[in-house]
Amino acid sequence: MAQQQAANRPTVVAGFPVNYNDDSVGSYTLPDLLKCADGQPVTTSKVWTEKRRPELLRLFEEIQFGKMPPAPKKVQFHVFDKGTPAFNGKAVRKQVRVYLAKDTSNHQMNLAVYLPANAKKPVPLLLNISFVAYNQIIDDPGLLIGEVWNKEGKKVKADKPTAFGKMNVEQFLDAGIGFATVYYGDIEPDFKDGINHGIRKEYLKPGQTTPAADEWGAISAWAWGLSRALDYFETDKQIDSKRVALQGASRLGKTVLWAGAHDPRFKVVVASISGEGGAALSRRNYGETIRHISDPSRYLYQFAPNYHNYADKVDTMPIDAHMLVALMAPRPLLLQTGSTDYWSDPKGEFLSAVAAAPVYKLFNETAPTTNVMPAAGDTSLLMNHLGYYMHDGGHTVLPADWTHIIAYLQKYL
Repeated sequence: MAQQQAANRPTVVAGFPVNYNDDSVGSYTLPDLLKCADGQPVTTSKVWTEKRRPELLRLFEEIQFGKMPPAPKKVQFHVFDKGTPAFNGKAVRKQVRVYLAKDTSNHQMNLAVYLPANAKKPVPLLLNISFVAYNQIIDDPGLLIGEVWNKEGKKVKADKPTAFGKMNVEQFLDAGIGFATVYYGDIEPDFKDGINHGIRKEYLKPGQTTPAADEWGAISAWAWGLSRALDYFETDKQIDSKRVALQGASRLGKTVLWAGAHDPRFKVVVASISGEGGAALSRRNYGETIRHISDPSRYLYQFAPNYHNYADKVDTMPIDAHMLVALMAPRPLLLQTGSTDYWSDPKGEFLSAVAAAPVYKLFNETAPTTNVMPAAGDTSLLMNHLGYYMHDGGHTVLPADWTHIIAYLQKYL
């Protein structure tokens, strides 16, 4: 099965070959996580928090994801569904419009929020960022029919079924956890010229048509939008805004990793199948590489333009994914991968967690202590503060994964 899956993988992308053979990865040396720019060794959590972490955050801004603007002085919200019983009375449903710009006629982000109906005090919450409108992933006739971007770059009514399947919201409620979701295209469309329609356009300087080399790509825009959702949660007395977790998959796995690193208000992050540009080591030449992902014909718009400068000289880059993973410390982070997701390199994500573990150790928090990768389905590393879990299968989040994710959230939220 694994060989067959590997055979179906693209061998050339954007004109560059793709390696799926561990023996052909080559040797690499990761940049030193525990040495400050001035050479000072990081031996305490204090030095990490006050000196090394800000250095690395700045590097990820300038090189990979791009600098994002601060929060607007005042974020406006419109709760147009103030608390309707849902799922046979098990939930209270809210629908909220978050206005991302001062002009409320444009750049509106819709949130669907479900809270356990029997909650006596503010509840913790999982915020999911989704590839489709919330009415397309949740079976609830009371939901607003949203709009989505189609392949032609036009906004259309989200009234068709999608390939993404449905989210079982009740499993979160049964665990005492609220669930909220947002469609990423409400923040910024996911295509090359999406900036012309998305929130980034609002922040271009006069005469500027594209972001500067160190300014935000689409991933930073989506992450910035997630922080605006949290701004709303801070105003909702039924939500414990200090216990909000983030989850997203694939490019949205990269997004929640960056959102969690950049905004320490998020308590937990679950980054699913985040791959290259997410939790997988870039220096490890396996599956997708910076050269593939940052090619202008593919996804350079998701990153700072600077990122492409390292396409053919990744070994000179002062950062790598283990540093992005470590930026979450000491907060809980779960990396969820798939055994046959060769393109995203699940082993590269595991090795990244191993390399980030020393920072979690500075805080006396649990992280991988072995270089031996767990087998598919092995839950031995799942419940670590820096957790890792690989399902048997490919580039997806399986129903069974949610069972593990909820157990993780119950422990850490």
